[in-house]
Amino acid sequence: MIDKCTEEWIGGNGYFTAGAHRTVHAGLKDLLPLLETPPSPNEVERIDVDAYTAEDFSHDIQRLASGRADEGRVKALVDNSRETLKWLRERIGIKFTLSFNRQAYETNGRIKFWGGMALSVQEGGKGLMEAHAKALKQAGVQIWLETKAVGLMVSNGEVQGVVVNRDGTDLRLKARSVVLAAGGFEASREKRMKYLGKAWTNARVRGTPYNTGDGFELAESVGAKMAGDWAGCHSTAWDANTSADAGERGLTNQYTKSGYPLGIMVNANGRRFVDEGEDFRNYTYAKFGRAILEQPGGYAFQIWDAKVLDHLRKEEYGDGVVQKIWAQSIEELADKLVEYGLKDKHSLVKTILEFNGAVTRSAKTEWNPAIKDGRSTQSQEAQLLIPKSNWALAIDEAPLMAVKVACGITFTFGGLAIDPTTAGVISADTGKVIPGLFCTGEMVGGIFYGNYPGGSGLTAGAVFGRKAGRGAGQRVGQ
Repeated sequence: MIDKCTEEWIGGNGYFTAGAHRTVHAGLKDLLPLLETPPSPNEVERIDVDAYTAEDFSHDIQRLASGRADEGRVKALVDNSRETLKWLRERIGIKFTLSFNRQAYETNGRIKFWGGMALSVQEGGKGLMEAHAKALKQAGVQIWLETKAVGLMVSNGEVQGVVVNRDGTDLRLKARSVVLAAGGFEASREKRMKYLGKAWTNARVRGTPYNTGDGFELAESVGAKMAGDWAGCHSTAWDANTSADAGERGLTNQYTKSGYPLGIMVNANGRRFVDEGEDFRNYTYAKFGRAILEQPGGYAFQIWDAKVLDHLRKEEYGDGVVQKIWAQSIEELADKLVEYGLKDKHSLVKTILEFNGAVTRSAKTEWNPAIKDGRSTQSQEAQLLIPKSNWALAIDEAPLMAVKVACGITFTFGGLAIDPTTAGVISADTGKVIPGLFCTGEMVGGIFYGNYPGGSGLTAGAVFGRKAGRGAGQRVGQ
């Protein structure tokens, strides 16, 4: 196994995740065998996890992709998801846990999971990578760091190894198969500008600085077929005070700012620009990151009042994690935000007052963040140009709090066309698999378009990683 990164950055983007894995399951009892520490029988009785079927999973991917996702690859991901998580638990030693802190709210004494996903990993991406590192060591896998792949060795149409540069010297490593798992191109400003657009040069890289698209260049050199949404990517609301070029390994995923469904987001001109309650957070954050980037200056402000502050995740909004702007009134908040980049404080006051008025006249149902509660700003009495479709509460109870957010880019959606059964890379010329070349992880194209359901990425990487491993293993000794 070779990686151009230094030891400090081992683990790639997986290290920066929250460890969420989306999978088909039949409800809480079906998930209990996967858990490192299952809840007690008394706790189980008050936890609600709805079954998540193959149809649900497939529908969520296609719904967010506007029907463009490759059906074969989606089916392979969905149908193998549950079995793969069982394999990760039993073979790799992944310590799964219920994601109480990210995917559930307690209401009326019951803990309700929402958004089709319930599993994460203990210690998030750190725990995930520790388990993989331990499994690799036990299997005797050699890992060469600070070693860059510079070419693929091909003979008679088959990939038979890789040329690497190590310590300034090119070495030829012969192998029956090569598995490409080099991530997307999100850490390359040049490629972001080329494929995503000029505005994306201002996005903040959430994870490793080493995902610069090298794997695609290697694949293209041997005629691999490109696939998927090369103009799309996974992004999210990210702390505006972070570095532009790489994530922070100490805080990993804590710079995410996913509490917007509980409040509102406004741009530098003091205006709302998305329906914060359009859907559950794990179905909207990828596209809302893009929406933030498209605003004046490429930043926005998230705003809440005292009624919901206790519902914000401490990992993301705790003291010492994010800079908080406090105020006792809407007018005071507008005045304070000028220092942080608000261009029109009068517009902000007007925006919040109009929002509050619409909520007062429209939202009749009980507020419940664990379901799509239908508590909206829209009615016959009030119609906002940009609605808030769920979880609408007036921002009128002091103290008010705001944080400044930017767009954090996680991974890019464009990738390679693969055979969904074997994860073999498909040739652009022949339409057949290139013998000896496999692909997994963020390099797989054709699954995500424009948006994606949270937790699908790690599951997809594991599903197609297993397929690639099996395919490569079958070629040994041939």
